[in-house]
Amino acid sequence: MEFVHKSVLLDETVNGLNIKPDGIYVDGTLGGGGHAYEVCRRLGKQGSIVGIDQDEAAIEAAGFRLKDFGEKVTIVRSNYCNMKSKLQELGIDKVDGIVLDLGVSSYQLDTAERGFSYREDAPLDMRMDTRQKMTARDIVNDYSEMELYRVIRDYGEDKFAKNIAKHIVIAREKEPIETTGQLTEIIRQAIPMKYQKKSGHPAKRTFQAIRIELNRELEVLRDSLDDMIELLNPGGRLCIITFHSLEDRIVKSAFKKNENPCTCPPDFPVCVCGKKSKGSIITRKPILPSEEELANNSRSKSAKLRIFERS
Repeated sequence: MEFVHKSVLLDETVNGLNIKPDGIYVDGTLGGGGHAYEVCRRLGKQGSIVGIDQDEAAIEAAGFRLKDFGEKVTIVRSNYCNMKSKLQELGIDKVDGIVLDLGVSSYQLDTAERGFSYREDAPLDMRMDTRQKMTARDIVNDYSEMELYRVIRDYGEDKFAKNIAKHIVIAREKEPIETTGQLTEIIRQAIPMKYQKKSGHPAKRTFQAIRIELNRELEVLRDSLDDMIELLNPGGRLCIITFHSLEDRIVKSAFKKNENPCTCPPDFPVCVCGKKSKGSIITRKPILPSEEELANNSRSKSAKLRIFERS
C-alpha cells in the first residue's frame, strides 16, 4: 500500500517556520514527506533539510517524494528523541527550524496489519518502529490489571478505565488476546451502551492509550523539547502539531518554561536564580485547522499548532 498521509495544518506550519532560503531545517516526524516537501520548495541552493522517522515505510515513501531535491535532503531512520546526536553525526550543531507532527499517520491507521486501527481486525501490533520487539499484544496480555488501568486512565483519559482493565484480564484468562477485533469486542462489553451511543467509538481511547504506552510517546516528547529549543539558532523556530490534550499540555508547558524559566518568588524585586529566557512563544493560542481543512480532512479535527522562536 502506498504511504499516503495528508499533512495537517501544512501551510500554517511551513509559514510558521519563517524559512530562510539558506537555512538548515529538521522534520523530526518525516512521515510521507508532506511538510518537508513544502520546506524544500522554499529553500535556495545552500538550504537543506534533515528528515527523521522511525517508520521504515515512511522513510521509503519520503525518499521517493523528495528525490527531486537531491542533496538538499538527508533522511535518517531514528526517533526524534535522538535528534541532537543524529545531527552531530552529520556535523550539524545548530538549525534554523524544526517541525514535529505528532501522533499516528493516516498510512499507519489505514494499513490494517500494523494494528493501529480499531476499525480493522488485525494482529495487535501498534509499533511505530517495527525493529522494536515489544508489541501491543504484550501490553494487553502481560500487564497487570492495575498497570492496564493506569495506562488507560492516564493515556486514554477514559472514565471506564477500571472496568476495561478488568474485562481485559478476565478475557485473557480464557485465551490470549491476539487481535484488534478481539480487544475492540472486550472494550465494547466494558462500556455501558448509553455512553457508546453518544461518545464516538468505544475503543478509541484505549487504543490511543496502548499506542502511547508502547511507543513511549509522551515520555519521548517531554524529554526532547528542551534539547530541540537548544538546537535552534537565534530566530529559529520550533513548530509542533499535537492531536490530543496530553501532548498539547506537555508542549504548552515546555514553551512557557523556556520563555520564562525564572524560579524566583514573584515578590523578589530582581531575578537571582540566573535562569534566562530561551525565546518567546509565537502562538499565544494554538493555531487550529480552517473550516475548509476540517471539511476535506476529518483527521485534522483535533490538531493544534504551537510555535516557539529562539532568542
